[in-house]
Amino acid sequence: MTGSDEDGATPYVEAQRVRLPHVIPAEAGIQPTEHVMQADERYAVYIMASRRNGTLYVGVTNNLAVRAHQHRTGEGSEFTRKYGVTRLVWYEFHSDINEAITSEKRIKKWERRWKLELIESFNPEWTDLYDTLNG
Repeated sequence: MTGSDEDGATPYVEAQRVRLPHVIPAEAGIQPTEHVMQADERYAVYIMASRRNGTLYVGVTNNLAVRAHQHRTGEGSEFTRKYGVTRLVWYEFHSDINEAITSEKRIKKWERRWKLELIESFNPEWTDLYDTLNG
């Protein structure tokens, strides 16, 4: 499962700051950066979790708020419903769907500890970020 959706939702219009971590090993394939999302960056790679250090789900979508809501309500995927994966704990935005899919596939291949380090550096308290998406 890729976690993608194809509902043709409109692009995000509000800028959101996304900071990639400085602690991820070089072999993981992501460089640290600070990024303010532009209106044309509508594709999100995201990680959902059941709880801190719990079950993780990596996905890609063209509407993060809608997709996160689907996961929260049990409509997102069979996997997230089965394992109670409802908390949005990390995300990054891309303007190109191919870049987003490449990033998603790369993260899915990572060792679990790299994913945990990515989440910890972005969201140390493992706060559910869903409520921060719409302002």
